[in-house]
Amino acid sequence: MAADVISVDLPMTFKKRGGRKVIVLPDGTHGNPMPMATIDNTMIKAVARAFRWQKLLENGTYGCLDEIAKAERIGPSFVSRVIRLALLAPDIVEAILAGKQPASLTLKDLMLPFPVEWSGQRAQFGIGAAG
Repeated sequence: MAADVISVDLPMTFKKRGGRKVIVLPDGTHGNPMPMATIDNTMIKAVARAFRWQKLLENGTYGCLDEIAKAERIGPSFVSRVIRLALLAPDIVEAILAGKQPASLTLKDLMLPFPVEWSGQRAQFGIGAAG
């Protein structure tokens, strides 16, 4: 009976992508062809928070990021990283909301430092200009 068993080892890792797991092969490619991006609720929530917090600062509800952090019961460092997303180019925000961002783009990528200039953001995130 033991001769009927075949064992196959496949070197791969699993990466979380918008709450789902994706297989990543050793060369960095996905097990299947690169999937089309889908609506990533974690990215949408972060972008929405950024714009909400920006509005709360602008209308005087809060005077600084520390006040927002205390009210939301989260760290001021997190607030300062997320609120930068309010500086994203409008076409990048639109692509994220529509699920048309590159499939490889994750919230982790958005949380890294990025240029303030919209053309630099488009180049960094791989989203072409909308016109």
